[in-house]
Amino acid sequence: VDIEGLAYDDGYLWLIGSHSLKRKQPKEEAGGNVAKDIARLARVEDEGNRYLLARVPLVQSSDGLYEPRYTHQASRGRRQTTTAARLDGDENGNVLMEALKRDEHLGAFLNIPGKDNGFDIEGLAVDGERLFVGLRGPVLRGWSMILEIKVEEKGGTLLRLRKIGVDKRLYKKHFLQLGGLGIRELCIQDRSMLILAGPTMSLDGPVAVYRWRDALDVAAESLIGKHRLEKVLDVPYGQGADAGKDHAEGMTMFSRDGSDTPSVLLAYDAPADARKVGARGVMADVFAV
Repeated sequence: VDIEGLAYDDGYLWLIGSHSLKRKQPKEEAGGNVAKDIARLARVEDEGNRYLLARVPLVQSSDGLYEPRYTHQASRGRRQTTTAARLDGDENGNVLMEALKRDEHLGAFLNIPGKDNGFDIEGLAVDGERLFVGLRGPVLRGWSMILEIKVEEKGGTLLRLRKIGVDKRLYKKHFLQLGGLGIRELCIQDRSMLILAGPTMSLDGPVAVYRWRDALDVAAESLIGKHRLEKVLDVPYGQGADAGKDHAEGMTMFSRDGSDTPSVLLAYDAPADARKVGARGVMADVFAV
């Protein structure tokens, strides 16, 4: 499964795929066939495991750890049974992609690969019935986008989208002026949204975390300018000998032992050698926010 966003809320682990197309890379081998490499750059692939939005019940075991379950029968509480489910769709797409085909901002980008500033999901935050989906791309004249959706059970293990947007659309759009950066991850802090922002294409940086204050109190579609976004911190990224490494892609709220200081934990794709611990370990970063 191509997972680009994770979020936990009310007993469920939510996960989402990129929903994007992928362009082949040239091999650039010494003495290789240049014509074949050029042809590879023209090949765009569509992988079915990218069209996933799903939830899985998490149940705390006796040792304090959480385990995924297909279904869970609660002993008490307002909801007696939690069940794994996914948004209605198949390897060719889902109901969200079908709805976006007619969107005036996003429709034209669905057939462009993600790393080419095409449609590319990277980030998920959940608050009750509201799901916030961060887009790495497209970035439109410097404006990034968060999609807001609500899902409900369709029957069995399927979910469907509710009509929540303008003209009974199945989504809302929130535009944010992040200085040309795309969204790489989302995280809820109280009533605000923390946004990990980075390049839309294959670049090392810049990378930063922004705070959209009182984001959860916004009911309608919105246009959030620079003056309404607080830059919380600059995030390190690979430079010099570490160029091409340390790409921050994961973010979650984190509590240090015995500390009341709100912090985030950041995890990195393609970690630099200095982050690696043994054969399978890797160091993450913790920053106060």
